[in-house]
Amino acid sequence: MKKEKKSPEITKRRAVANNFFAMKLLWRICPSLVVHQGVMRFLGYFEWLFYSAFFMRYIINAMDAGESFGKIFLYIVIVVAVYGSMTIYENLFSGAILPMDRTIVNKGLYRKLFRKSRNVELSCFEDSDFYDKYTLAMEQADTRVIGTTEALFKTFFGAIASVCAFVFMYQVDKLSVLFIIFPVIGNFVFNRKISQIDYVRNKDMAPHNRRIAYINRVMYLPEYAKEMRLTGVFKVMRQQYRDAIQGVSDVTRKYTKKAMVLHWLYVMFTFTFIFEGLLIYGAYRTVVSHSMSLAELAVITSMMVSTTWILIGFTEALTQLFRNGLFVEYLRGFLEYKERIPEDYAGDDPGTEIKSIEFKDVSFSYKDEPVISHLSMEFRGGKTYALVGHNGAGKTTIIKLLLRFYDPTEGQILLNGRDIREYDLKKYRNLFATAFQDHRMFSMTVAENVIMGEPIPANEQEERVTEALKLAGAYEKVQTLPKGIHTILTHEFDDEGAVLSGGEFQKIVVARAFVKECPFKVFDEPSSALDPIAEGTLFDNIYKTCEKNTLVFISHRLSSVQNADWVYLLSDGTVKEAGTHDMLMEQNGIYADMYSKQARNYLAIMKGGASA
Repeated sequence: MKKEKKSPEITKRRAVANNFFAMKLLWRICPSLVVHQGVMRFLGYFEWLFYSAFFMRYIINAMDAGESFGKIFLYIVIVVAVYGSMTIYENLFSGAILPMDRTIVNKGLYRKLFRKSRNVELSCFEDSDFYDKYTLAMEQADTRVIGTTEALFKTFFGAIASVCAFVFMYQVDKLSVLFIIFPVIGNFVFNRKISQIDYVRNKDMAPHNRRIAYINRVMYLPEYAKEMRLTGVFKVMRQQYRDAIQGVSDVTRKYTKKAMVLHWLYVMFTFTFIFEGLLIYGAYRTVVSHSMSLAELAVITSMMVSTTWILIGFTEALTQLFRNGLFVEYLRGFLEYKERIPEDYAGDDPGTEIKSIEFKDVSFSYKDEPVISHLSMEFRGGKTYALVGHNGAGKTTIIKLLLRFYDPTEGQILLNGRDIREYDLKKYRNLFATAFQDHRMFSMTVAENVIMGEPIPANEQEERVTEALKLAGAYEKVQTLPKGIHTILTHEFDDEGAVLSGGEFQKIVVARAFVKECPFKVFDEPSSALDPIAEGTLFDNIYKTCEKNTLVFISHRLSSVQNADWVYLLSDGTVKEAGTHDMLMEQNGIYADMYSKQARNYLAIMKGGASA
């Protein structure tokens, strides 16, 4: 995925559309919650309107008209019974329905997000801009989707209630409706600007918060513990943490003064002017001009409170719609992102046999930087190949292209004569077993870290794992663990979990390639953390066990790949030399020079060790 430029502020129309996107998303996951939210918003505004516009007016007018106490009391009892029923429903919703539905939403939404994150191409996670958006999309996504849907209902019913409140106040006193302008200005103008500041501030804080979260995580992970104690990296991390905290502080300070002024204006216009102003106006008409009765003053006062809160709720909901639209933009953008190499791509079945894989004039650029240039090579089924060359020559990138983590910028990669982009991606990748140098261990058992979810019958798993560990040279070490192959690795969830050395972890990674049954196996520096004796044993086991497979080795140690059927020496992203070990040595070129230097260094080390 190409690095995206930071997008400008989204339009109002897009922000509103994002809110409806969130509601549709919530409806697909949990429609009952959408229904209940709508009912709750309707009841909320109904309570405000009915109390001030009907209940209080009826009570005061009935008393002025001399209605009997019994009739007024019966009316009050009926209203209390209705309000009581509504209160029971509201408590049921907040205490039982909402918590259960939140669980459903959390499960359903994060299933979608995890499925999407699993389906996007690898380059997305190597793009810092995309990763920032992914992080923002994942952050409290369920809460935001639920809140966005609630804001839509608040806006819809709030608009209706605001019109009704306006009409009711106009009926009581025509001039009183002018005071409604104040909370409208407070919310539409000042609260909206506050929301925009919040959005920009959170956006500016995102890189600093990511750094803080990373350092917090690194500080307690066991794989970093040794370096923290044996080197001065803690000082570097501490300085980075301080810089990130300072960054958050600078961002906060940047917007504080403006936010404070806007908040003061918001409070004054939304509350002070209408409450104090309308009370002074009503008092003047009642006490001074005698143009308003006490009953009318009581009604207009009640209407003032209800109308103010209805307008506040409505205008806040509108502002929230815009604010939510900005946050939902990340969620929507992530879910609607069109994968270039979708993991669920259903193409043709590649079968289970590999006759040949050919790189045909392949070029590849990563973030506009050329990595592979007009590369042509071929892997024949059942043969063993070695990719050698200095760091940065493009060896690992070739494997990533082979596995379709990336697609070539130019050229083609052909499996059995057909472009690999035509094949079902999962079935295509199932043709390969890989042991990467930059491996990762999961907080699972040794057996699970070897099997890695491969469809191996349960009754065969222990035997297959044991055999793979023996071939990789890790079985004896694993047997010393408290529960053998059933021991949890890492301390993430189990204090008794095992933390192995880099070499032992590497052997377990190699065992993954042994345990998987497939025609093509890739070993990326499989012995980089092993001593020469363990390395020799490992390569003997690989050659012997995988003699029917197509093998590709990536290795800096040329002595370990001299038995390969064919060697490709890479430099600057293309093939510089190709042939058998003997052929390349006879050419006396780059490969021969590298091999001779490594041999001399190895002999010097051996002599030094012997003299010591």
